[in-house]
Amino acid sequence: MGSGSAMQYGICVASRPGDIDYVVEAERLGFTHAWLADSQMIWSDVYAMLALAADRTSTIQLGTGVAVAGTRLAPVTAAAIGTINQLAPGRTFCGIGTGNTAMRIMGHRPQRIAEFDEYLSVLRSLLHGEEVEYTLNGQTAPIAHLMPEDGFVRFDPAPPLYVSAFGPRALDLAALHGDGLITSVPPDPAAVRHMRGVISERRAAHGRPTSRSDFPMATLTTIAVLEPGEATDSDRVKQQVGAFAVAALHYSYEQMAQFGRRPPAHLADMWGDYVAAVEETPLERRHLRTHLGHNCWVIPEEERFITKELIERSCLVGTPDDLRRRVAELDEAGLDQIVLLPPLDAKEDVIAAVARELISSTPPER
Repeated sequence: MGSGSAMQYGICVASRPGDIDYVVEAERLGFTHAWLADSQMIWSDVYAMLALAADRTSTIQLGTGVAVAGTRLAPVTAAAIGTINQLAPGRTFCGIGTGNTAMRIMGHRPQRIAEFDEYLSVLRSLLHGEEVEYTLNGQTAPIAHLMPEDGFVRFDPAPPLYVSAFGPRALDLAALHGDGLITSVPPDPAAVRHMRGVISERRAAHGRPTSRSDFPMATLTTIAVLEPGEATDSDRVKQQVGAFAVAALHYSYEQMAQFGRRPPAHLADMWGDYVAAVEETPLERRHLRTHLGHNCWVIPEEERFITKELIERSCLVGTPDDLRRRVAELDEAGLDQIVLLPPLDAKEDVIAAVARELISSTPPER
């Protein structure tokens, strides 16, 4: 890679069949992972997309980014991932979370931690082809896939389990059950170092290996490569990172609404206006408003909230040399993969620039 860093680069894809060529292009450019998103009321079905991607690619790692525990039983998720692993043996992974967006869009809270703990325990066993005691509707019985060697599913090799986590309780479950972490920390070495430290501490407490190689950490963000003399809040940069930046407002609003948590300090100046804009929608329909355009585009009412500070706090924006330096610092702090989620209209331009400046100085010919 041009920066000399060991950093891996992935893409997160808002699942849509018409964008399968985007996954193919990411593979051509040297991206290592494609995380296909699962959110049933805004995007297409993630497993249909993964099947298409498996058929069209040959090297890129394919998985859910992330699957929603609250909308599919653990055996259903295991069978779905096992099917993709049959189509793309050894390059399938499972990202799983409580459903921060997918559940809230339906007016429900994400899965509770105790339920997520049980879900992860069952899912991990099933992904390893093991029999496990499973409770459904108050009845417990042993379950296992009965025909794992007959072409239906593949659990050898077992798809790695990446747990989505942000807070201390979810991080503890990631350390206990996961093979890796998928999160979305600010692209700041101190934040990465803190999260890596928490994971290492909890892995040790659970008697699990603590070395970095045993537990990779990936974070969701996006990148804009500046042109000479360009400002970090230019119109072009806003087009490339605005959807991801404004999604941070969506998340902060949900945290305030559910838990009463104050927004980060850098949102203070705009927060009152943003809350007022969201709460123009009646409470009983607000879940249909909060995540409009989620990581795909910015709705007109929210364009005014994409400030220079919001961009710089949530995204990696800089000159090629700046970005190489910052990526190396994130690598040193304990980050293993940067997962890019650019908006739909600019996604090809974003990954082309990242491939050119950070992955390889000479992308292969078409």
